[in-house]
Amino acid sequence: MHSRLAFVDTLRGIAVLSVIVQHVLEKIVLTGQTGAYEGLLHGLIGYYFNLGRFGVVLFFFVSGFVVPFSFPNSSTPVRDFAVSRFFRLYPMYWLSIILAVAILPVTEAKEFPVWQLGVNLTMFQNLVGVPNMVVAHWTLAIELIFYIGCVVLFTLGLLQRSAAAFAIVVALSVAGIVLPLMFEQRIVSRLLEVVLNIDAMLIGKVIRDTVMAKRLRWWHVAICLGLYCAFAVQIFHRLYGAAYQDFFYSYSIASAYIAAGLVFVLFASFGDRLASGILSFTGRISYSMYLMQVYVLTITLHYFGAGENLPQWLLFTVGVLASTALLSWVTYVLVEKPAIAFGRKFRSRRADEAGALPAAQRSVA
Repeated sequence: MHSRLAFVDTLRGIAVLSVIVQHVLEKIVLTGQTGAYEGLLHGLIGYYFNLGRFGVVLFFFVSGFVVPFSFPNSSTPVRDFAVSRFFRLYPMYWLSIILAVAILPVTEAKEFPVWQLGVNLTMFQNLVGVPNMVVAHWTLAIELIFYIGCVVLFTLGLLQRSAAAFAIVVALSVAGIVLPLMFEQRIVSRLLEVVLNIDAMLIGKVIRDTVMAKRLRWWHVAICLGLYCAFAVQIFHRLYGAAYQDFFYSYSIASAYIAAGLVFVLFASFGDRLASGILSFTGRISYSMYLMQVYVLTITLHYFGAGENLPQWLLFTVGVLASTALLSWVTYVLVEKPAIAFGRKFRSRRADEAGALPAAQRSVA
């Protein structure tokens, strides 16, 4: 992206705040002291909707809107893309791992074997069946899969073709609707849940090709979104059915996926007219916030608790949000932003300086 889109940062801000509020309210509900507020709070984050999954999927749509267009106009775009993504993700992620080792054994009595720590440092732990040191890190594996897919499509010359993205979304969605009817094994549905997240990212690209590049039409978006919604309903009905499981329920998770798609389409349609200054700032530090909220929440719970009544719950919620924002601004300034700038130093020469690139390798950013 040559210029920063304020509405994209606004969406990131909404996404990360949704995730944090979900985690905070979960802790409040789990105290068992919610009394008359039990139905309202539990319904908001469990029975009818899941704010956390809504926020995560909103992040996925944003990634699809941005990442496929991040291949630079350089002589080695794939290499430069990989370097850029590395410095965008890993330094802050490694800081998060260090904090996990330092904090979680004290606040949650967790122990991390050396082998688990070593694999988690790669960020590929989900892909090789090793448990996450921090549950929230599961989303990063989805991002990595998407990055790898973008590299493959870019190398094949398909990432630049809008019709290809549309066809892939249709194929993945139809498969996600049909395959659970043919295979009842839970592992199939679990794998298709990963595919659904990739589907959301690709729809983000389809939407960008519609609203910005004008290569597709809104009927393409409507078909993709309709199939995606049916895919979500099918998968989560298979995974959870009518059984409520620890804040996961077929209706609440499916509704979160559908709402994320609709909200993203709304913001993409109106663009920066829906941007918010405060939310855009939150969006700029959203990666730091996503990683740091785990430690702010666990420290606050360990030393202060979640509270016993509405005023205390409000204080707990505001305290976690404010502390997370402050800490994340510091880590963004001291770690994330410098790492991104450092990664730019490794970018190769521009394509027009090094000679014309093959058509399959030209950047569309």
